[in-house]
Amino acid sequence: MQELGFEAAYLVTPTIHSDDRGDFLEWFRADWIEEAVGHRLGLAQANCSVSRRGVLRGIHFADVPVGQAKFVTCVSGAVLDVAVDLRVGSPTFGRWAAAELDDRTRSAVYLAEGIGHGFMALSEQATVVYLCSQPYAPAREHGVHPLDPELGIRWPEDITPVLSPKDAAAPRWPTP
Repeated sequence: MQELGFEAAYLVTPTIHSDDRGDFLEWFRADWIEEAVGHRLGLAQANCSVSRRGVLRGIHFADVPVGQAKFVTCVSGAVLDVAVDLRVGSPTFGRWAAAELDDRTRSAVYLAEGIGHGFMALSEQATVVYLCSQPYAPAREHGVHPLDPELGIRWPEDITPVLSPKDAAAPRWPTP
């Protein structure tokens, strides 16, 4: 695991064992998380999202406390996965970092509580799966408009973003 732009967001690059039958990898290990962040990722929910090219989901986050940590990977296709530090008082508040997740490198990201998350499908179809530390709770779920110029995320310029009505109506970037 390596830090992805700021503390509390990590890129995980697994070892892929390949032979004439295909590939094998450990895409998640609780001990990786515990070693990097000092505690285990409690699992409460697993999600699967299938998106067509250009679909942009997020930036989503949950109230802290309790928050919702996530472990995210792309099992088919490719996405640009984005983490935004939304932890008020954090020295990296407002900073964002991105990593391409795809079905070749099998990389994943770990996002701690308080980190906003979003992704854009880069391939014709992309399937993203993620493990969550807390179940979805609509009353605690929030969003930030992913295309807000104040936030400044550099999404691919050659792909037209497709947002849900909820994400399109999300509030603009907050100030600390």
